[in-house]
Amino acid sequence: MSGSVFGQEFRISTFGESHGKGVGVIVEGVRPGLELSEEDIQKELDRRKPGQSDMTTPRKESDIAHILSGVFEGKATGTPIAVVIWNADQRPSAYDDIRDLFRPGHADFTYLKKYGLRDHRGSGRASGRETAGRVAAGAIAKKMLAEHGISIRAYTLQVGPIRAKTIDYGAIEKNPVRCPDPAVAGEMADLIRQLNAEKDSIGGIVECCAKGVPVGLGEPVFDKLDADLAKAVLSLGAVKGVEFGAGFASVEMRGSEHNDEMNAAGFLSNNAGGILGGISSGADIVFRAAIKPTSSITREQRTIDTSGQERSIVTEGRHDPCICPRIVPVVEAMTALVLVDHLKRHTTLFT
Repeated sequence: MSGSVFGQEFRISTFGESHGKGVGVIVEGVRPGLELSEEDIQKELDRRKPGQSDMTTPRKESDIAHILSGVFEGKATGTPIAVVIWNADQRPSAYDDIRDLFRPGHADFTYLKKYGLRDHRGSGRASGRETAGRVAAGAIAKKMLAEHGISIRAYTLQVGPIRAKTIDYGAIEKNPVRCPDPAVAGEMADLIRQLNAEKDSIGGIVECCAKGVPVGLGEPVFDKLDADLAKAVLSLGAVKGVEFGAGFASVEMRGSEHNDEMNAAGFLSNNAGGILGGISSGADIVFRAAIKPTSSITREQRTIDTSGQERSIVTEGRHDPCICPRIVPVVEAMTALVLVDHLKRHTTLFT
């Protein structure tokens, strides 16, 4: 299967399946001498791992990072870094009863039609568990970005119809929804619990902001910075849309409103989301990702089997009633991977 490699100068390749022996990533392009430990990676994996609260799947995975290569005496050697996360709580037997049924909203149908076979154990490569490798790589990328004063923060902006009204970075990790507005975080959590009790799920919006990004990143015309960021985020199975700056709201704006005017101090607004003509402007890069409701729900639904016969299905197992809280660190990771890749291409700024 192709399509598991991402990036040019800073490149990753993920591997593994949801209910196989493990998942992981190979990272190329890490600066030799970068101080790096398993603890650096672990703190990001801990934000993504399952079982953090009743907002997430109860699957119990410690998600311990094991660096197999590319680091010696606490420093990156410049050779490929391999990280593996062993699966400890896989239960493939939970999927035996539905191995011949297509789960609505999942990639079961398309994988089988494309490859002639599929891993029915929790979606295999199409599972959200694949993102553990991305987060491990993102932790390395974040360390490289921090050396240049670049930081990335994502958060749950909206769950269903409930939207944050204020942005307080300090509140994000203090509630299970990872909402930056303490006043509505509880409402979001209550809605998720309600939908879970009703054997259903809910979607939301994750917003991401990258600060300290220098002017000049982006490779027009096909490798625009926003185009690469959009591809990175849309490569996450739960993401169904991405918008930058004013985004879709810009269709109701006039040019005089949408244009980011400037004075000697810089931009007076940021409707462009920090990117102009596919090149970073020096303003904060701001984008939002639409997260679909979790496809795996325990409510009975209509489907067909591999023979084309109409059937009904109930997807048992352990699944997040809302994907937003755990996808937040994944969105940050994908953003970091793109920014490091473009920084390395922009050799006057980064080596």
